[in-house]
Amino acid sequence: MRTLKLTVQYDGTAYVGWQRQSNGPSVQGLIEQALKPIEGCDVSVHGAGRTDAGVHALGQVASVVVENALAGPKLARALNAVLPPDVRVLAVEDAPPGFHARFSARAKTYEYRIVNAPLISAFLHRYAWHVPQPLDVEAMRTAAGPLVGTYDFAAFQGSRSAVRTTERTILDLGWQDGGGFDFPLVLTVTGDGFLRHMVRNIVGTLVEVGAGRRDPWHVLSVLNSRDRAQAGPTAPSHGLFLTHVLY
Repeated sequence: MRTLKLTVQYDGTAYVGWQRQSNGPSVQGLIEQALKPIEGCDVSVHGAGRTDAGVHALGQVASVVVENALAGPKLARALNAVLPPDVRVLAVEDAPPGFHARFSARAKTYEYRIVNAPLISAFLHRYAWHVPQPLDVEAMRTAAGPLVGTYDFAAFQGSRSAVRTTERTILDLGWQDGGGFDFPLVLTVTGDGFLRHMVRNIVGTLVEVGAGRRDPWHVLSVLNSRDRAQAGPTAPSHGLFLTHVLY
């Protein structure tokens, strides 16, 4: 038996998310289907992040236990030959026994992309949230600062989420301004784990600050309230990317 580590890239537009579901195609399901004829039986593929419907990945990591002896590059080519073009296996590597893409991860980094301009390019609308009104990026940076650290992020948790604890650690969070028509405003956030919709709810709240509808320091009050109703709207899924996973 071998434990494999797969690095996967996908455009999430057409999928119900990473996780296998009954209401449509998932990235997990596609990779499992592609592996089945190679392995000769059903396999379970585990992802580092359970990205939601419409969310993209530049560096998702998955793990799977198999018996086949194909070398990593050859197995990657075999999988890409049958996977749709919006799902690519970038690399397949042998991992130590017991490696699990989700439980072995130390941190994950996400990016959220916004086009803050009167018009969004036809080539970006699937991959960035179009916010046409002017945003005060410095106010958004100020508001983001107090979110770095270990806190109870219940105020930014999505509905219908069942977790043992809503405490998480954000290691780094900051905005980068592309400064041009086709260059998005990007929030990069690294943490030891994320609640359902947590990044998108943070983004929605920070955009409220940038638009002048909230004071920058109000975000700290939202965090301390642990009340989802106090936070801003959930940003659209198509602006979110899982960029890499740290082990």
